Amino acid sequence: ELTTLFFFLLGQSQLIGTSQSIVAVVGNDVILPCHLEPAGDATGLTVEWTRPDLDPKLVHLRRDGVEHVSEEHPLYERRTSLSIDKLKCGDISLTLSKVKLSDAGTYKCLVPPDRPESAVELTVGSVSSPEIDISKVSNGVLLECKSKGWYPEPEVVWLDGEGNLLSAGPTETVRGPDDLYTVSSRVTVEKRHSNIFTCRVQQKDINQTRETHIQLPGRVFVVITLLVTDC
Repeated sequence: ELTTLFFFLLGQSQLIGTSQSIVAVVGNDVILPCHLEPAGDATGLTVEWTRPDLDPKLVHLRRDGVEHVSEEHPLYERRTSLSIDKLKCGDISLTLSKVKLSDAGTYKCLVPPDRPESAVELTVGSVSSPEIDISKVSNGVLLECKSKGWYPEPEVVWLDGEGNLLSAGPTETVRGPDDLYTVSSRVTVEKRHSNIFTCRVQQKDINQTRETHIQLPGRVFVVITLLVTDC
């Protein structure tokens, strides 16, 4: 009777995901949340994770306590997993390893046959740290910042040592055949108190920021001044 009661209660449970988009960075692992509410042991249940825009749409399938890899989409081979310990507590969240740009999309978790599915939106981004090159010009020092391998398209800003925005030229953007963006920006600077400058590349949609700092020696500006005077 207790067993019957347990399954009856479990049958009334709902699948709970998240209304917020999950953000992942290329190469990292991410967890797509989904759990039974109220909680119950899900180790003996069929658990399906699908992505409706794919064919086949199955991303992960667990049935009769066994992972059915052969029925899953080959794009996700050996990259998805469920935690047995969490399943015991009704947590059927999916771990997706080594995220790719193509993983972005809507995922659905199901516990057939009688529970409504729950959807999770995955947004994927790609980031890289910027590099700064310096060259001398007649009115100061020209700094060029370049960063490649971004997605979505980021913005570039320059800051001085006190965190103030510097007036820079327009950002140059190139989109490669892999859909990743390369951005570059130039700014001419004069001698300042700290001579510290920062190139910051940021993508607000995926809440990612990378920045590189450079401290210029004062003599760089002195040499430039002498050269200009001699001319």
